[in-house]
Amino acid sequence: MKFAPPIAAALALLAASPATAQQAPAPAPAAAPTSPPNLVVVISVDQFSADLFAEYRAQFTGGLARLMSGVVFPSGYQSHAATETCPGHSTILSGARPWRTGIVANEWVDFNAPRADKKVYCAEDESVPGSDSDSYTVSDKHLKVPTLGEWMKLADPATRVVSVAGKDRAAVMMGGHKVDELWWWNGKAFVSYAGRTAPAMVTRMNANVTARIGEAQAPMALPAFCQARSRAIRLGATKTVGDGRFARTAGNAGAFRASPEFDEAILALGAGVATDMKLGQGGHTDLLILGASATDYVGHTFGTEGSEMCIQMFALDQTLGKLFAVLDKTGVDYAVALTADHGGHDLPERHDEHAAPTAARMDRALDPKAAGAEIAAKLGIAGNPLRGSAAGDIYVDPVLPKAQRDKVLAEAMRRYAAHPQVHGVYTRAQILATPRPTTPPETWTMLERARESFDPSRSGDFVVALKPRVTSIADPMGRSVATHGSFWDYDRRVPILFWRKGMTGFEQPLSVETVDIAPTLAALVKVPVPVEIDGRCLDLDAGPGDSCR
Repeated sequence: MKFAPPIAAALALLAASPATAQQAPAPAPAAAPTSPPNLVVVISVDQFSADLFAEYRAQFTGGLARLMSGVVFPSGYQSHAATETCPGHSTILSGARPWRTGIVANEWVDFNAPRADKKVYCAEDESVPGSDSDSYTVSDKHLKVPTLGEWMKLADPATRVVSVAGKDRAAVMMGGHKVDELWWWNGKAFVSYAGRTAPAMVTRMNANVTARIGEAQAPMALPAFCQARSRAIRLGATKTVGDGRFARTAGNAGAFRASPEFDEAILALGAGVATDMKLGQGGHTDLLILGASATDYVGHTFGTEGSEMCIQMFALDQTLGKLFAVLDKTGVDYAVALTADHGGHDLPERHDEHAAPTAARMDRALDPKAAGAEIAAKLGIAGNPLRGSAAGDIYVDPVLPKAQRDKVLAEAMRRYAAHPQVHGVYTRAQILATPRPTTPPETWTMLERARESFDPSRSGDFVVALKPRVTSIADPMGRSVATHGSFWDYDRRVPILFWRKGMTGFEQPLSVETVDIAPTLAALVKVPVPVEIDGRCLDLDAGPGDSCR
């Protein structure tokens, strides 16, 4: 099935480029290769939950079908509590959970930050003069650990690392501190760190995407298996989701980002940069990192069910197939790992159709601004003593005298714990007193999940866990109608897939973690892990051998 129309010439740019046109497809090896691959490709599909994978896997015929012929771990875990984009991406190629990476959330509160709101974004340098929470300078400074690309460069300085994503935090957290090329979409174009010269492929893709956004988009075709999912869900008096097909007006960059076209542009750019640089063709193992972000924007904008997500899953599968076809043409022996930074949760209004008893939107009284104002009035405190997120870390203003801080904390704990939408409230002292978990991630207690997200230098004074299916978006009339970020398994579970030509495929149903990906790939390319990590090597050999040796 074809979309009408696809992004103009996105992957066609590669088919016509000299770097690919002169190469022939490599024949499939007769047996599983024992030498390291020439290229490792790591793909993160933002908000690609294990539930979505299970729901649509029977429909995949393209790139995801190819990956399913390799090694499949359908029950991977972003095992920590802070199931957001930045923490999740920090685990994938570091082998470390957020307590170790330092990436405890997409943003946190630092009362020493040189800005009024004290918010710090995970992938910024807040010390840059004139920057603020909305206008920031992208940086890797907050990532406390090295990544796979850095391990590979330490073992072989000739290794090249390329990271391309739809979000800066995805490109930075997976790419790490030493990248040869790093590009992300800033809402208008693919950009990089200041002072970097754009490769020709970036310039061509930016021109292509700018032209495409300037065109109106007709409704995309609805695959037959999506028809039963196409039902309008009313949100308020004027808004509906669930039966859309990504039609958009000319110039609507936001709608472009929340559509399958976005992933096509991201993956086309990544493949183009890789082929122009001849990754995997220099006698060394190179690393190509791709962050496909459209699924997350579709999930936030329309929910995880409905025609929109169904079309997105179909398109993602087909676009990945195009990506692999481009890589096949290079003749390079490459291995692929695909996973996600977190899962996702559908909008409560659609859950109501399934009679989900606890599905609801968060009570606005749980917002720290609202709760803090009430506490300040009760205790006679000037200003608001609370900052943070109602579904995560909450901070008590350290400027307050200790006696007042203790009273604020006690009153806040009492209020949040008593609220019917709150499952639990955990203090800094409780979390830090919790031993690191050693059991499978599905067995972890709530405190253990919180512990693996907790960095004492960045995390809050207490953490709030909402009850299952309580959505932290109180108002569905804004840009986002659904989200993630909870302690619950629908946000923690993601698929983990490995593929290489000649690999003997199998499926392992037991739980593994995203922190296992980096040491597994390190073993595949025969690179030592130079630091202490949380993950372990996964055996990708279905036979008597052990790929982790």
